[in-house]
Amino acid sequence: MELLKRKIDSYLLDWKNSPKRKPLVVTGARQVGKTESIRAFGKANYKSVIEINFVLQKKFRAIFDDGYEVDTIVKNISLLEPSWKFIPHETLFFFDELQKCPDCATSLKSFCEDGRYDVICSGSLMGIYYEEIESNAVGFKEDYEMYSMDFEEFLWAKGYREEQIEDLYQHMRTLQPFTQIEMDTMTDVFRDYMTLGGMPEVVKMFIDNGHFGGTLKLQRQLLKDYEEDITKYAKETDKAKILAVYSHISTFLAKENKKYQISKIAKGARNREYIGAVEWLKEAGVVNVCYCLNNAELPLKGNYQVDYYKLYYHDTGLLVASLDEEAQEDLRANKNFGTYKGAIYENVVGEMLRKSGYEQLYFFKHNNPSLEMDFFVRDADTLVPMEVKATDGATASLNNLIKWESYPDVKYGIKLGYKNIGWNGRFYTFPYFLAFLLKRFLKERNNRTM
Repeated sequence: MELLKRKIDSYLLDWKNSPKRKPLVVTGARQVGKTESIRAFGKANYKSVIEINFVLQKKFRAIFDDGYEVDTIVKNISLLEPSWKFIPHETLFFFDELQKCPDCATSLKSFCEDGRYDVICSGSLMGIYYEEIESNAVGFKEDYEMYSMDFEEFLWAKGYREEQIEDLYQHMRTLQPFTQIEMDTMTDVFRDYMTLGGMPEVVKMFIDNGHFGGTLKLQRQLLKDYEEDITKYAKETDKAKILAVYSHISTFLAKENKKYQISKIAKGARNREYIGAVEWLKEAGVVNVCYCLNNAELPLKGNYQVDYYKLYYHDTGLLVASLDEEAQEDLRANKNFGTYKGAIYENVVGEMLRKSGYEQLYFFKHNNPSLEMDFFVRDADTLVPMEVKATDGATASLNNLIKWESYPDVKYGIKLGYKNIGWNGRFYTFPYFLAFLLKRFLKERNNRTM
């Protein structure tokens, strides 16, 4: 079975070729493709791969009972599996489902100092506080967070080549509008991506079959799997709260302001009692949290309200799958993504920003309705408002933030929609499908204007 090309593939090769590599910990939401990518990398680049899954192979959790020295661990593994080969500098240890064996994280210091074997750990952050791993292996590991497929990876799956994707960016960089055939084609591909999301199993089914048949059923099963994982991994005292937060995401996204309101999900619920539940889902990679800024100014860190936020699915296909049957038919038959109060567009843009390297999402809502903004990003010295338009409506908030002297950090903005590339001296207009390139665009724009 042909594997989908992923960005982690080149990262893993660079890691292996680094003379100072440390044990690597790959984290991310469940079923985003961690295991498949690491397994394929190991098979292609090592003479021996020692793969241990701490969920499926419980007996291996005891290999650390006699201490964390590498020779002791190797001895205990070979007692359980005498046929495995341990070739110095030619062996990869792949410890999967790390969250089920925190002791494994403690051993990373020994593996790092020993240097004879390469080590990759993988796991969901459900059910384990990352601080526990962090304290056990601080300074002796490297981290990589993996997501479901981004739009560029989806383009690869569809057969688009690197030079074709680079051509998209060159249009953006030079502000050269697309031809009609380019706009129509990429818009159609992007709508497919919004419907499917980037969960590898879903994308592969679509690519192999050439149609949407079976994909919704698979997406809904993934939603159930996440709910089961919450039940399985969350602490007993937190399960009900986490499930309540998770199951209401699409409810609040359907509302006009999309603010997530804890008081509405359970009788007597208070925000401070549920902050841990939101944080748990965020750390597990299941949701993207978008915080409301106190003021539309730099810096961004610390300048937001912890109890005023929107919650987005980490994968827009799962948001689409959570909708009712009528909405499903409308989306798939008519590509009518604008009926859901713009939530699908906001969700996919938030997702694309996170996957392109923005660690935190921000929005702004002022008492004045003409000063509301869907997202904010930044370049080196500028706060950049970003408006996501489901329809081709007015951009009063965007214009006001740019022109009003009370917002000196805002010098220009970005509008995303079903519009061709443009620049009117105040804000850039880009089609949605270019959102995955925004971080690169802003960085290179800043370098050009310095």
